Amino acid sequence: MHDPIVSSFFLIFTGAAVLGTLALYARQSLLLAYILLGILLGPSVLGLIPNLELLEQISHIGITFLLFLLGLDLQPRELLHLLRKTTMVTLASSALFAAVGYVAGQLTGFTPLESLLIGAAAMFSSTIIGIKLLPTTVLHHQHAGEIMTSVLLLQDLIAILVLLLLQGHAGGEGVGTDIALLGIFLIAVMVAAFVIEAYVLRRLLTRFDRIREYVFLLAIGWCLGIAELSAWLGLSTEVGAFIAGVSLAASPIAPYIADSLRPLRDFFLVVFFFSLGGAFDLGMLADVLLPAALFAAALLLIKPWVFRGLLTRLGEKPALSLEMGVRLGQISEFSLLIAVLAATTGVIGARASYFIQASTILTFMLSSWYIVRTYPTPIAVSDALRRD
Repeated sequence: MHDPIVSSFFLIFTGAAVLGTLALYARQSLLLAYILLGILLGPSVLGLIPNLELLEQISHIGITFLLFLLGLDLQPRELLHLLRKTTMVTLASSALFAAVGYVAGQLTGFTPLESLLIGAAAMFSSTIIGIKLLPTTVLHHQHAGEIMTSVLLLQDLIAILVLLLLQGHAGGEGVGTDIALLGIFLIAVMVAAFVIEAYVLRRLLTRFDRIREYVFLLAIGWCLGIAELSAWLGLSTEVGAFIAGVSLAASPIAPYIADSLRPLRDFFLVVFFFSLGGAFDLGMLADVLLPAALFAAALLLIKPWVFRGLLTRLGEKPALSLEMGVRLGQISEFSLLIAVLAATTGVIGARASYFIQASTILTFMLSSWYIVRTYPTPIAVSDALRRD
């Protein structure tokens, strides 16, 4: 009996292996291969996987695991210190990028409201690309990862506020109340996570830490449980997963959990990038390609130097600050969510939504390509740049 799910996964991972091999021989990023495969097999070209809704839902689990693993690498005290250090960097850079996006929207002929949403989409950088392409075994890159993680976390919180504003705009009322509740619920999730970890989870891990299967299952249950609690309270699953990871970071078993979950994370991230390419409608591409390409190029040029200037003022070395800026130079997966939600609720038109989506995908492709060829990464095509 033909099973469409099995068939879909066969096409995705077999195709990813083939295109991934060609990408490595061509000295390109594997992420680029996944996106191109999605475009090729999706509804716009071959149509071999016409229904991407289920795959899109599955793929977001990869982002959830990614944020959980990020949290496992950060001690709570160190995280608070980093957030205090990078708050002004995040707020200042977000304001500048929002202004660039608004001006670009106005020059392209979009309405003021659509231009505001384009500016909002430009504020954020991709957590997936920023962290997945960052090596962890070199000391200065461990420090860079900590700084980048704190910036990305604050950006994610701002993105959640934007999503709440969009939902409130669609509903017509209650926006202020929703945002106030957001802060309360965020604190509640953090308190609940740390209390349960201290009095329940830690004791279970101490008693059964020799049973690897149990540790694996408990870690997944903990990650998804806090993520689900966060989503139920109106936050995002990604923020909940990050909190779950931070609450476990002080445990001596945290490194083992991180190593165990990385293959599972990578599985879902392949699906994420595939669905990203597959969901893009090539029929709208001709209308938005040129302005989206110019906008993407402008952000890829501006973002690194803005971050370099702001991070240098914090005392970071100029070369490392510029490298962190390059690694944060793309637009975020949250921007795709903003574009889709805004179009679904009627806040912006289809053309503006596809302009944001096209710009985001172009920055994903160009940014990952440049980073892999220029800086140390776990998937670099050059031995001199390859790091675990």
